[in-house]
Amino acid sequence: LSYQQLCVWVSVCVCGCGCGIRSGIQEYDILTLPDSDAVNVSSFLCFFFQAGITEMLSRVWDSQPKVIKFSRKHQRGSAANGLRRQKRDWVIPPINVPENSRGPFPHLLVRIRSDQDKDVGIRYSITGAGADQPPSGIYNIDPISGNMFVTQPLDREDRASFHLRAHAVDMNGNQVENPIDLYIYVIDMNDNRPEFQNQVYNGSVAEGSKPGSSVMQVTATDSDDSTTANGMVRYRILSQTPHSPIPNMFTINSETGDIVTVAAGLDREKVSQYTIIVQATDMEGNLNFGLSNTATALISINDINDNPPELTVRTFSGEVPENKVNVVVTNLTVVDRDQPHSPNWNAVYRIVSGDPTGHFTIRTNPITNEGMLTVVKPVDFEMNRAFMLTVVVSNQAHLASGIQSSLQSTAGVTISVQDVNEPPVFPVNPKVIRFEEGVPAGTTLTVFAAQDPDHFIHQIVRYSKLSDPANWLKINRTNGQITTMALLDRESIFVKNNVYEATFLAFDNGSPPASGTGTLQIYLIDVNDNAPVLIPREAQVCDRARPNSRINITAADADADPNVGPFVFELPSFPASVRRNWTISRLNGDYAQLKLRISYLEASVYEIPVIVSDSGNPPLSNRSTIRVKVCPCDDNGDCSATGAVAAAGLGTGAIIAILISIIILLSMVLLFVVWMKRREKERQAKPLLIDPEDDVRDNILKYDEEGGGEEDQDYDLSQLQQPESLDHIINKPAGVRRVDERPAIAESQYPVRSSLPHPGDIGDFINDGLRAADNDPTAPPYDSLLVFDYEGTGSTAGSVSSLNSISSGDQDYDYLNDWGPRFKKLADLYGGGDDD
Repeated sequence: LSYQQLCVWVSVCVCGCGCGIRSGIQEYDILTLPDSDAVNVSSFLCFFFQAGITEMLSRVWDSQPKVIKFSRKHQRGSAANGLRRQKRDWVIPPINVPENSRGPFPHLLVRIRSDQDKDVGIRYSITGAGADQPPSGIYNIDPISGNMFVTQPLDREDRASFHLRAHAVDMNGNQVENPIDLYIYVIDMNDNRPEFQNQVYNGSVAEGSKPGSSVMQVTATDSDDSTTANGMVRYRILSQTPHSPIPNMFTINSETGDIVTVAAGLDREKVSQYTIIVQATDMEGNLNFGLSNTATALISINDINDNPPELTVRTFSGEVPENKVNVVVTNLTVVDRDQPHSPNWNAVYRIVSGDPTGHFTIRTNPITNEGMLTVVKPVDFEMNRAFMLTVVVSNQAHLASGIQSSLQSTAGVTISVQDVNEPPVFPVNPKVIRFEEGVPAGTTLTVFAAQDPDHFIHQIVRYSKLSDPANWLKINRTNGQITTMALLDRESIFVKNNVYEATFLAFDNGSPPASGTGTLQIYLIDVNDNAPVLIPREAQVCDRARPNSRINITAADADADPNVGPFVFELPSFPASVRRNWTISRLNGDYAQLKLRISYLEASVYEIPVIVSDSGNPPLSNRSTIRVKVCPCDDNGDCSATGAVAAAGLGTGAIIAILISIIILLSMVLLFVVWMKRREKERQAKPLLIDPEDDVRDNILKYDEEGGGEEDQDYDLSQLQQPESLDHIINKPAGVRRVDERPAIAESQYPVRSSLPHPGDIGDFINDGLRAADNDPTAPPYDSLLVFDYEGTGSTAGSVSSLNSISSGDQDYDYLNDWGPRFKKLADLYGGGDDD
């Protein structure tokens, strides 16, 4: 091959191996080879380019660099040479640099040259992104020779082109040429694999889909130049799992990545999911030179209702007790191969025959899909001993087109009814009868009998009373005859709206026994057995007759029409003062007016009898008393306060209330006095000191009494006063003495103090007391209980301490023998004189 032919092949490989070697050869029309030879040569050159054609190309560029000259502008003039045509400026071709070159660097790209470099010294420079602007340092130029270099490998995916400007200046920095634009393009290399957007794709297609049905689309991108074969991705399916029904159920569009079905036979009940491995390859799918990557496509087969439900057997059976509801008779089992718990799988059951009265229904168990045949209306053994039902099952969703329903979707159900002991039933319940009130005891009202629905079993029915609020009735245990035990009173509180209601129980002797309840309602017809009662019972009028000073009266009658109004009101003839002072005028059938007959009546309280008669047949009358307060009135006809007090008067009820209040008040006072006395006794009985036998250590003492009046203040204060003399101690008869008292012996052994010492200085008082204590032979032992009942001037107690004692001389302790056996030891220790 010649050098020109090699350049053609190299340029073709740089643009992208496998992009049409033969078309490139024909385009340049430099090399003529047979088709087979051209293919062989193209394959060889592509492989050779991948192994190191860039190094060879760089050596060629280094040995023969391309020279780029600045454009020159020639002016037209009248020189000897005559007129000259201005030469056209050159169009600077772009500079192509392959990416990922392995050097060596810096690598010579082109040489920049000015035609004036022969006349003056020229300095060259380049500016723009990649030279003196970020990313700076990629390109540089020798300022003297004009050789332009690339200093590092380029990455087209990072930056695909550069725009630089070349400058030429003289040694003084003056521009000698106009700047020229340099365009550098990074030639793409196949250095990036296709990348899928997802590693796992999920798609679905309905089962039974026709060939050509769309399933899903996978997409891969390549960072290389998409206008060349380096970035042109093609897809293909590597494998399909499982291979049922055939290994190639799907195909993929090599350019778009769309996956479609290519064969029929998708059946979810056989294969519910397919796993497809998809490969994406650049270089237009050339497996020899392209880079590849894979992804997984999971294709789920969507269920359609192509399998009708099938009952497991043709005949089901069950039994049910009579008179029971919400009881499951039997479970209908079904098989459906469609997707569980979907409308294509959910079963719907229908009873098409055998139950015209609607005793049964079928509910679907949502978990097992079984049909639960349930009783919703009680069945009667005496009416139907068995049922023969026909049941049809279908899906919640309609069957897919072209699918025929199976004969197994229909089955028969035989139901046997079990006889149970039914309770007796009252034919009429409740039973209503009408009677006049007041019928005597022992009157037969009716026969309230029940019937036993168990016709095939002979049983005896008995009766008892269940509810009789007023205890007026009784029932015959054998035949159910109802008889009265007391008078029936319509006005009783147990009668509601003229009806008295009682309930009775009927029970048989079956096994187990059964009972039924019946209600008897007695409508009581009213008779005139209640006299009317006057209303109101109290009123007030003015003491002087006035037009508006009158009392409206009426009557109340417990009976009903026609035994009530209209009422007749009249005053009795006795006492005579009633008709003399008062009069009654009729207003209508139910009301009348009571008013004064005389012009003035003294203020007081008057009890006026009134006779009231009803309209019964015969009528009943009642003498009632109305209590009228007559009082002075003001100008408006209202009873004044003074008049009200004057007319008030105390009735019997008021007097009783006052007496009860007084008695209660006196009882409370008496109880309070008794309580205070008892508390006082408890205080007096309480000991002043704690029992010496009680160990009060580690005990909690409660001090709950403080203030005046307590026991600890009941002392004889005279005991705290200074005694005028000691005669009451000295003259005390011999015998058992208190240990804190002076012994009744002569006191010649110590000086006698004045009975009322009044020292002028507190120190003299203390010394005198100390001296008296030291010289006192009758002083009690140190471990005895001492009582200091006086403090103040002239105290005869003195000090009991022997510290700083000023006594000197001999002391006679023989008197200790007289103190009893407890002090004998002390007498032996301190007594005895010179013998000790």
